[in-house]
Amino acid sequence: MAGAQASGRILVADDTPEIAEFVRRVLSKKGYEITQANDGEEALRLARALKPDLMILDIMMPKLHGMDVLRQLASHEETASIGVIVCSARNFKGDFDRARELGAFDYLVKPFERQDVLEKVDAFFARRATTAVAPPAMPARAPAPASGAAGEAWSPQLDATGGYWRLWGTRGSIAVPGAKFARHGGNTSCLEVRRGSDLVVIDAGTGIRDLGMELVKEGPREITVLIGHTHWDHIQGFPFFAPAYVKGFKVRLMGASGFGKDLESVFRGQLDRDYFPVELDDMAAELQFGTLSENPLTIGGLKVFWEYTNHPGATVGFRVEVGSVRIAYITDNEFLQGYFGDPRDVKPDSTMLAPFRKIVEFIEGVDVLISEAQYTNDEYVKKVGWGHTSLSNACLLCKLAKVKRWIVTHHDPVHDDDKLQQKLNLTKQILRMIEYPIEVGHAFDGMAEYLPPS
Repeated sequence: MAGAQASGRILVADDTPEIAEFVRRVLSKKGYEITQANDGEEALRLARALKPDLMILDIMMPKLHGMDVLRQLASHEETASIGVIVCSARNFKGDFDRARELGAFDYLVKPFERQDVLEKVDAFFARRATTAVAPPAMPARAPAPASGAAGEAWSPQLDATGGYWRLWGTRGSIAVPGAKFARHGGNTSCLEVRRGSDLVVIDAGTGIRDLGMELVKEGPREITVLIGHTHWDHIQGFPFFAPAYVKGFKVRLMGASGFGKDLESVFRGQLDRDYFPVELDDMAAELQFGTLSENPLTIGGLKVFWEYTNHPGATVGFRVEVGSVRIAYITDNEFLQGYFGDPRDVKPDSTMLAPFRKIVEFIEGVDVLISEAQYTNDEYVKKVGWGHTSLSNACLLCKLAKVKRWIVTHHDPVHDDDKLQQKLNLTKQILRMIEYPIEVGHAFDGMAEYLPPS
């Protein structure tokens, strides 16, 4: 009859006081006589002394594991008849099977409700009263979640509506293969920034090859490719950019003016028959070449600002605004050219900063700075004028511009993964020394970040 008082002696063995007390209250109110044990050794001792009708036994207990308690109960004649309901947060089929093999009556999965406890305990005593009835079979798989966790599993989905950026190439100077470069990758510069259908690609290093193969799958569209400058590591992947060969695609290439050939002449020269089997005119896509003039350049919902950097040739860096997020991309820039000293000695009003104030202002306060620090300080001494920044000078640039986060890119081809890890540790140390310990990490091929919706 529902609500009738029960009888029977139960040993509750659980080292979590809240759970043990909860079970005691529930079963005491039903009329069962309850004894408690706080660890495995005490549980075994009390079981041998009291010989209860039933033990509710936790698996993960101090001093003696619950499965060991169960094994010892089953192996001795005087305790083998004690019923056991295993109680645990471990919801694994292997545990159910092992408990069944050792003679457990049933399995109670934490967290559980009052009714869960009563149903299993009452079932044990009901079956005990009819000794010919065997205990229930253990479940072949994990039981249904306890009350309160029922229903479909919560499955959060990645929200891409805010856009994202992805690095397809992060190496400077020349692409490098091999196992020693597997962690960071060996492709030269290429960045994709996208929001919805709006897309901009910056630089056409070897990384643009992999990007192009993905873009072709999406079908014909317009693609804007901005070239930071025309050194090999920023254009060498373009002959392998698949959309350029597919009719229906429109590829707009833009770069700075001021030195040497115009952009179209550079790419025509790159695709000369003496260097490559396909010429520019053989590409099936509609190709357009232009010069950066409008600032910012608007590409749908993306705003792209640009500024000249300190590097040989007509070189620019970019700042892309995606909603409320500002991302700066400065791969080639020799900040504080020729300075070998301690960055702590450079004051904000120092005259040596005058030639570089525009770039400091350009990236001031950005959410993410993807920028180079290609040379260690020892390497930089021998490479002044090559257009790249020493590690300590790059750290100082971050501080002066008050950037919020720095991702170091344009890794030198002689810096393998182990060298870059050492360099990153030193970067963090220098940032602490100059009292600007922002979040910093190393870029790697395929690195991507989704931006918050705005």
